[in-house]
Amino acid sequence: ISQAAVIGIDDERMGEVAKAFVVLKPNQDLDTASLLEWSKENMANYKVPRAIEFVKELPTNAAGKIMKYLLKEES
Repeated sequence: ISQAAVIGIDDERMGEVAKAFVVLKPNQDLDTASLLEWSKENMANYKVPRAIEFVKELPTNAAGKIMKYLLKEES
């Protein structure tokens, strides 16, 4: 994984859950199921994203910080 960002998205049961946006390294092959399996084995349950979206790049500002509000608008 080259980059990742996590935002909260609305959930009827929990109120809000995590959604991860992932940028893969060039020529890397990774699927949602494998990443979720790794997350469940290595992270606390409440930290495991309920959704994962693979993207080519994350939106950043001039300082290189990820603009999470744009990710939330797209979700």
